[in-house]
Amino acid sequence: MADTFNYRIDHHGSLVRPATLLLARERAAKSESDAASLHEAGRAAVKEAVVLQRRLRSTVVTDGDLPREDFRSAVLDGVSGFRRTGEETDGLARWVAESLPKANGPLLGDWASLLGELTLIAPKAALPSPAYLAATCFDAGAAGSGGPASARELGEALAEIIHAETQLLISRGVRLIQLNNPLLLAHTAAEPGDTGALSFEDALAVDALAVPTGERPEGVRVGMAPGWSAPASVDRGRAERLYAAVPVDRWILPYVHGSDAELDLLRALPEDRDACLGVVDVTSPDIEDIDTVMTRIDAAAEVKDLEDMALAPSRGFADVVGRPLLGAEDQNRKLIQVETLARYCWGNEF
Repeated sequence: MADTFNYRIDHHGSLVRPATLLLARERAAKSESDAASLHEAGRAAVKEAVVLQRRLRSTVVTDGDLPREDFRSAVLDGVSGFRRTGEETDGLARWVAESLPKANGPLLGDWASLLGELTLIAPKAALPSPAYLAATCFDAGAAGSGGPASARELGEALAEIIHAETQLLISRGVRLIQLNNPLLLAHTAAEPGDTGALSFEDALAVDALAVPTGERPEGVRVGMAPGWSAPASVDRGRAERLYAAVPVDRWILPYVHGSDAELDLLRALPEDRDACLGVVDVTSPDIEDIDTVMTRIDAAAEVKDLEDMALAPSRGFADVVGRPLLGAEDQNRKLIQVETLARYCWGNEF
């Protein structure tokens, strides 16, 4: 049986940025002299976000990705070797690797320390997985001019950096670390589509390198969010290979429909891994009916022990700054709904 350490009420990490922080970002983009003001605005926004999460009774607390442009920025802004192209792919700014990356210092460590100062609730940090960055940032055209020779080489260099950052975060009191690779579930599809510059085998090997092996310190968990939605049909064998290859404790899985594919992803999960189910849809402001969601959760409980599960929204609320999926009020209502559903499942035993 897995051990959730009672991290029952979770969220992917990104929250809607307040207007004051967006204004500070605009000013900093126009003048370097406003960089310090942006940092202070970020600290103030994080403090407010912690108060919100405490009030909503979340069992983990994040900085909401508020100080960053998007969910990849902790790495892209904190390492050398990447260039922003000015183009966009799937709504995200396009970056390419021109050389093997090197870390310029801690990526999230300072922000994690701030969380520890603000609350006793378990701090959580989210990082892009190295395989995701390698699959989306490798540029074959740069290989002949000093760039990485392959996406696998780029991924292994990033895995070393993220592995070290994970260990640093744990030493600074972070209790739940989530790696985000939105491409992994596409690899488990019965008919895989475009999954970037890494093969399934290479993606598994690279992401596995980022996860510290051996026993975790007491109360520490490392999780993986492998995608925001399930494929139309799941190849159970490929899903089992995914779970076996990447040694994380928790898999954050989409579960907004209770579809056969979503249940197949859960069926393939080994007994000793936690499942955090994304049961609340953040792409719609409509609040889910409690009985409908509980019926879906009951179906999941026939596949996986409820004691080895947690609940969350289906994905981040604002993975890109300035482009939230919902407004702040709707976001808060969705977070309250997750908390309410968790109490239906586990009472007050958090």
